[in-house]
Amino acid sequence: MRPLTDATPKPLLRVHGQPLIERHVIHLATAGIERIVINLAWLGEQIRDYLGDGSRYGASIIYSEEAPQALEPGGGIFRALPYLSPGPFAVVNGDIFTDFPLATLALDSDADAHIVLVPASGGRRGDFGFANGMALAADSREALSSPSLYTFGCIAVYRPAFFAGCVEGAFPLKPLLLRAMAAKRCSAELFEGVWEDVGTPERLAALNA
Repeated sequence: MRPLTDATPKPLLRVHGQPLIERHVIHLATAGIERIVINLAWLGEQIRDYLGDGSRYGASIIYSEEAPQALEPGGGIFRALPYLSPGPFAVVNGDIFTDFPLATLALDSDADAHIVLVPASGGRRGDFGFANGMALAADSREALSSPSLYTFGCIAVYRPAFFAGCVEGAFPLKPLLLRAMAAKRCSAELFEGVWEDVGTPERLAALNA
């Protein structure tokens, strides 16, 4: 996203005048989620200064620092677990734009994770299969027999047990998702509404257009 993110953290980039992360906070609070934990990395103090304690949104915001280095999605959530345990918790990436109905998120008792999948777009190949309410590894027999693969929409619900065996540091989420899928403990749903990974200046410009 450079040069846009040289002086502004990506979650504070604006679509029609509203920062991406503020849109999420409003939607989370509207969905009845009163306690929100935000991971801070690059220029994170700007996010803290902008959102404050969350009271103006009807929520309480707690901040988890990733310093001295960004911890990747898995490592960032793992460090924040003391604020999130002991029950299941929802996670939404700060750099997506979506109208997904967050109030509908749920986690079955026999699953450690529930993820939202979206159609692969822009010539990108999907990462996961989907069948009978379960997420599948792209190379699994069930996924290979399916006509479509999907992209992880960066919206999910996890149990702390999903992170069993992890240690402090930077690490990605995908290996943990694949582990849960292999154990048949990762459910999924397909969302075909508004969703965009705001990963390039061109995508941000398209949203603002």
